Amino acid sequence: MWDFDLSDALGAMARTAPFIALRVVVYAGISALYIVVTGVSGAIGFFLTSFAGGQGSGGVYGGLLGFGAVSGLLYLGREYILYLVKAGHVAVLVEVMDGRELPTGKGQIEYGADIVKKRFAESSVLFAIDQTVKAVLRTMTRVLNTVSMVLPIPGLRNLAQLISAILRMSVTYVDEIILADILRTRTANPWGSGRRALVLYAQNYLVMVKNAAWLWLLMWAATLVIFFVTLAPVAGLIALFPGNIGFLSFVLAFIFAWSLKAALLEPLAIYALMQVYFRTVEGQTPDREWQRRLEQASDQFREMSQKAREVFSAPRREADRAGP
Repeated sequence: MWDFDLSDALGAMARTAPFIALRVVVYAGISALYIVVTGVSGAIGFFLTSFAGGQGSGGVYGGLLGFGAVSGLLYLGREYILYLVKAGHVAVLVEVMDGRELPTGKGQIEYGADIVKKRFAESSVLFAIDQTVKAVLRTMTRVLNTVSMVLPIPGLRNLAQLISAILRMSVTYVDEIILADILRTRTANPWGSGRRALVLYAQNYLVMVKNAAWLWLLMWAATLVIFFVTLAPVAGLIALFPGNIGFLSFVLAFIFAWSLKAALLEPLAIYALMQVYFRTVEGQTPDREWQRRLEQASDQFREMSQKAREVFSAPRREADRAGP
């Protein structure tokens, strides 16, 4: 059915409890920010239009404006969430997988951050690699579906569309797996290591997609349960604010469920995929045919290759300038 060990993954979550706690604080704070800002903005819009004779109709617009403002703020801060929270946790999960001892408490968070800083001196570099990897993965799903989409077999097009949708959903956590490979190799050239990891993923995509799809289904099934459990409490909180913004309860409850998923379930899925990936690629070398396919299909993959060559040649240029 699947190739990962959930009990081992749960053990890894217990060993990295400080990062789990940090994720809960960060993502619960995001949910609270949505609820408070949306509610307050809705209340302001309600009162302003009440005095103007609009019968409080501005509550809806105020709530939507507050919701959009928080979304924009988080969009701008996504680079730092990745650098300070996600990457640090992936780093210590790699240490767990390799059997190394970890500090406890806040020391573990600092330990993970130090590992990330050694590989990525600036958050912008990590963010650029992460975005490039995601773009290559999107291209990869199109490459994997090209043949089935053009074959003139009755009914195959609908099946291919379903397969394409599953593939798109299954790559949700794969960029973190590529990051884990970069951190595990302890390379000074993260672009080159990321490029190698993408080729290894591509040549083992059947195994990886099967397990990633199972994890995606399990995670979102749990998220839906959380959504229905939290819907009533969130609706009760929204009801405390004036204005007709009750319809936003569904959106905010989903955000709360998503936050708990990001805090508690995503690291579990990432570690489970790490188990499958590192076990599968052990002893393998990147396949030249897959490398050629990705270079032909993806501008971003070619960009990774170029940046990897630049990092590799930088010390040589420095030595040439230094002279004999």
